[in-house]
Amino acid sequence: MRFLGGERRRFGIVHVDSATQRRPLKDGALWYREVIKRNGLRENQMRRPTLEAVAARAGVSRSTVSRVVNGQTTVTPDIRDVVMRAVNELGYVPNGAARNLVTQRTNSVALVVSEPPNRVFSDDPMFSTVIRSAGIELEAVNMQVVLLLAGSPESHARVETYVAGGHVDGVMLVSSHGADPLPVALTRLRVPVVSYGRPAVPVAMPYVDSDNVGGAAAVRHLLARGRRRIATIAGPLDMIGGQDRLAGYRDVLRDSDRRSIIAVGDFTRESGAVAMRQLLADDPDLDAVFAANDLMAIGAMHALRQAGRRIPDDVAVVGYDDIEAARYTDPPLTTIHNPHAEQAAAMVRLLLGLLADGSADPSIVSTELVVRTSS
Repeated sequence: MRFLGGERRRFGIVHVDSATQRRPLKDGALWYREVIKRNGLRENQMRRPTLEAVAARAGVSRSTVSRVVNGQTTVTPDIRDVVMRAVNELGYVPNGAARNLVTQRTNSVALVVSEPPNRVFSDDPMFSTVIRSAGIELEAVNMQVVLLLAGSPESHARVETYVAGGHVDGVMLVSSHGADPLPVALTRLRVPVVSYGRPAVPVAMPYVDSDNVGGAAAVRHLLARGRRRIATIAGPLDMIGGQDRLAGYRDVLRDSDRRSIIAVGDFTRESGAVAMRQLLADDPDLDAVFAANDLMAIGAMHALRQAGRRIPDDVAVVGYDDIEAARYTDPPLTTIHNPHAEQAAAMVRLLLGLLADGSADPSIVSTELVVRTSS
């Protein structure tokens, strides 16, 4: 240490016995043992309880304890109770790394979202709903979710490398686009993979989807309300949700001998406003619009008000998803209820079935028209 005068002095820490005012043994380990002894402690109190200690306390073999803490079902209930009592008494915590070597499991699942961060962490509640629901479902079986964003070619390669490294037991894919290489790449790794929504590329992958063609109910509703020139704001056409909702719209209009009036958005609020302005320019006499999600419908409502159109007097509006904000628009938005939380939970159960016995069948969750005053 340098003092103001410029001279240097060395300082050290010296342990002094408070009772005798003498320095104890210089050896650090000896001094430590002396302190432990003087305070009535035992050195093994500082050590982590072992599997052998639990076995000795429970009066069973080490292998029996191992089977219990690893969740195997080959142990009788009474023996399991005895072992768990010993675990709790000793405060034993299983060694996660060692357990994973035995079970060949990480107890982690990757949730891969094929979107950039500014899309995932935007005002679209679909992503947060899926992440939250999947996390809750996995937590119930003592597993955890690892969120991986894959919105660029670099991130695609990074995700593939991470999964190939054995860091997760399975993968759940969300928001897959037609050009996304991950569905095919991950299935080649022979890792259990399921999809939130039907994959946009031809690949043998179990999935849970919503009844996207059920968006046709929105168009039938508008026809029943006497609307004659019904436009749509479609979602991205490289996504199954965008394709199917557009197909449902077209099918109903074709059956009623009416022409389609189409603009395409990207599931964001701004794209809905831009598409609505385009539709008004293309067909000023349109009297209804079906948007492929609620955010685009909300953007369309904003554009209609800017153009001096009354909702629903001049133009009726119907969305898709039934997000919370749909209840608070002015007027409240008629929409198709899409159960994202239920669909995400079903996706987790589908993956758990794959992990358990390799069985998984695609499933479709139903949607429902929710009528409010925007139509």
